[in-house]
Amino acid sequence: MNSRELFSVQDKCVLVTGGSRGIGRMIAEGFVSAGARVWIAARKEEECRETAEALSEQGSCEALRADLSTSDGVDALAAALRERAAELHVLVNNAGANWAAPFDEFPESGWDKVMNTNLKAVFNLTRLLRPALAAASRPGDPGRVINIGSIDGMRVPALETYPYVAAKAGLHQLTAMLAKRLAPEINVNAVAPGPFHSKMMAETIERFGDQIIKSCPAGRIGEPEDMAGVTLFLSSRAGAYLTGAVLPVDGGISTTL
Repeated sequence: MNSRELFSVQDKCVLVTGGSRGIGRMIAEGFVSAGARVWIAARKEEECRETAEALSEQGSCEALRADLSTSDGVDALAAALRERAAELHVLVNNAGANWAAPFDEFPESGWDKVMNTNLKAVFNLTRLLRPALAAASRPGDPGRVINIGSIDGMRVPALETYPYVAAKAGLHQLTAMLAKRLAPEINVNAVAPGPFHSKMMAETIERFGDQIIKSCPAGRIGEPEDMAGVTLFLSSRAGAYLTGAVLPVDGGISTTL
């Protein structure tokens, strides 16, 4: 047994949605530095391109503009990826949106945007890219789908983010259903991050950072290596027998729920 090969993702083709910043960038950088061929997709074209250029200093990374809050945007991203690669070894469904508002004032537009991006797009993009994922499957090394959920899909958060928690809880269950349906050619797992420094988490960390750290058994906020590490494991031969799981990457916060 060769431990380097066991955890290798060298030359694998990887798509990371929402890969221009935050958790998506952490994941993308991990794959690039490990020798994978990476595409990152994001709604803001310039930001996505700048991130891809920066990550390309470590390896292979290309930007794809995609607005996954719309069906047309999902279709366009799938088509763009198929033009560039016949096989896709790893799809990381990370793109997400959030919206907080008081219960009595919550806008339908906010609900729809979050649910479309965080849940509907995941299902449709996975469906559209299934042939490419299946084409990449090899005995003992299936195609991989990694859905980025949240511990907020497992608990009630401090802020009134109603569609976000509903979408993430739904994503965890969707992960299990897709894992059963797509096996054995494709593994589907979810990662449920706890607190990490990102634009989406900025307000929460600013307001509740000290409380979060005190309540976290690990005693800290998550770091890029924590998120990169778990996705590399799930994408390598080391994670080939794991499917249908939701892995909390939260410093132990889920043990206190």
